Amino acid sequence: MSRPDLTPLLDGTVTCHTEEDLAKKVASGRPLRVKLGVDPSSPDLHVGHSVQLRYLRRLQDLGHVAVLIVGDATAMVGDPTGKNVTRPQLDRDQVEANAETYLAQAGLVLDMERVEVVRNSEWFDRMGFMDAVRLCGSMTVARMLERDTFDERFKKGVPISMHEFLYPLMQGRDSVEVRADIEIGGTDQTFNLLVGRDLMRDAGQEPQVCVTLPLLPGLDGEKKMSKSLGNAIGLTDPPREMFGKAMSIPDELMGDYFRLGTDVSAAEVEALLSGSPRDAKAALAGTFVRLYHGDHAATEAAEEFDRIFRDKGLPDEIEETALPADLVDADGAWIVKVLQHVGLASSGGEARRLIKGGGVKVEGEKVGDEQHRLATGEYLVQVGKRRFHRVRVP
Repeated sequence: MSRPDLTPLLDGTVTCHTEEDLAKKVASGRPLRVKLGVDPSSPDLHVGHSVQLRYLRRLQDLGHVAVLIVGDATAMVGDPTGKNVTRPQLDRDQVEANAETYLAQAGLVLDMERVEVVRNSEWFDRMGFMDAVRLCGSMTVARMLERDTFDERFKKGVPISMHEFLYPLMQGRDSVEVRADIEIGGTDQTFNLLVGRDLMRDAGQEPQVCVTLPLLPGLDGEKKMSKSLGNAIGLTDPPREMFGKAMSIPDELMGDYFRLGTDVSAAEVEALLSGSPRDAKAALAGTFVRLYHGDHAATEAAEEFDRIFRDKGLPDEIEETALPADLVDADGAWIVKVLQHVGLASSGGEARRLIKGGGVKVEGEKVGDEQHRLATGEYLVQVGKRRFHRVRVP
């Protein structure tokens, strides 16, 4: 019997453990159960998440079953992947609120009518203490310390909490519960995916195939894309903001963004990248807006971007906010609180980073002091090159 063509499943992937196992599963002729776990640890998805969602949609279109696990239990433990400190744990209410937006945003990429959605609290809430002890018995401390993040922290004397060791085991248990044929994840998830393979074998199941996909760098060109780092393009960002953010992508990363985040053909990408970088970036930005907001929004966003940056104009519509009295004291309104209140910064920490980086202007003048106050009056506040807000201070 000839080996099946695995190209449709492996195109664009980084690793597959193992191709032999994948060939056997494909040769069975049945639809494969393809698992993707998402922890609703924050309320929004970004273009980096879309890399895995787009792969999952491709397999949907090939006739396989997409199994989307909402990690409402694992999110309360926290994935230690890439973390050099113990991450804060969330409560159930936070996780549930985030899960609602996750599913809505996943529907921008996946055909949700053909997605099997499960929450892993369905099985973890049923487990007792001794069940958890037995789960821990399937892994040794030495094996757990093979994970690079844990190994680095252990060698540096950085504390590792016991509950962090549970996370890979919980993710692996998810695979047992849904009988996954394939589990997908970023390259930073390799350890967790392989744990699932081991636990399935221990449970007498055929082990899953572990497929890893590339990680998309953030807009800074250095770190993994993350909303908390302010280097992300959100799937639900307004069209103008999405277009403007895409125009800030480093030139050397345009190929990665085209390849991982869009359906533009390789030949068209090559032609774009061989021409004007500015035109290529505008095509990339327009493609993102078109994917998530439609053709009309993409056209409007491109026209407004040109008007603002080529003609030095302002957007047609600028949101206005009158600050509540409790944000204003005798010295005026603190710029950090203003940025948070009007949505130009998600937190005080982000506001301070924006000010420190020179990214905040009031009436066209750069704000360099995070203690800056706005006196009574009306101000045009700008963050970066494309985000504006009119603020009235009572």
